[in-house]
Amino acid sequence: MSALFPAFLKLEGRPVLLVGGGPVAASKLEGLLAAGAKVTVVAPELRPEIERAAVQVRRRAFAPADLEGVFFAIAAATPAVNREVRLAAEERALFVNAVDDVENASLYLGGVLRRGGVTLAVSTDGVAPALAGLLREALEAVIPAEMEAWVEEARRVRDRQKAEGIPMVRRRPLLLEALNRLYAGPAARVEA
Repeated sequence: MSALFPAFLKLEGRPVLLVGGGPVAASKLEGLLAAGAKVTVVAPELRPEIERAAVQVRRRAFAPADLEGVFFAIAAATPAVNREVRLAAEERALFVNAVDDVENASLYLGGVLRRGGVTLAVSTDGVAPALAGLLREALEAVIPAEMEAWVEEARRVRDRQKAEGIPMVRRRPLLLEALNRLYAGPAARVEA
C-alpha cells in the first residue's frame, strides 16, 4: 500500500454528507460543525443530538444522488451502506471516510488534538483507530498547556524574520531560541 498523504481540510461553508444516524455518526458530527461545514445527515433513524443539531436531515436510506454537490462524505453506517456510499462517491471523484471500515474508505480521519491554535492528527492508516486515539492521549500529556503563547511568539518571530529577509534555512533555529526563552520564563527574556 502507498503512503497516505496527510492534509487538513478547510470545510467552512462547504457541503458535507454524513450517512448514518447512530453514535458513530454523532461523534463525527461535532467536528464537522466545529469546522463550519454545511452538513446534511442521511439516515432512517437519528440520535436525538443529531436531530437537535444545525444540520439538514433526510430521514431515509442513502441514495447516490445525496452526493451531488458535496465536498466529501462520511459513511458511518453498516458496511453494506458504507460500500454503497464509496461506490457512488468514486463515480463522482469524491473522498469518503468510512468510519472503522478500511475497505470502504478513501480518506481516514485520525486521532486529533487541538490546543492553542495547533492541530495534531495521528493516523494508523485506518487499521488501528484505537491506537491512534491512545497516541493522541499521549500527545495531550506532553504538549504544553501554554501552546497559544507559543503560537503567538512563532507568529511574531515569523513576521520579524520575513521583514528582515532572514533566509528560510536560518528561521527554525532562531524560532527555537525564541521559544526556549519563552519557555524559560520572564527572567530569560530579560537577559536576551
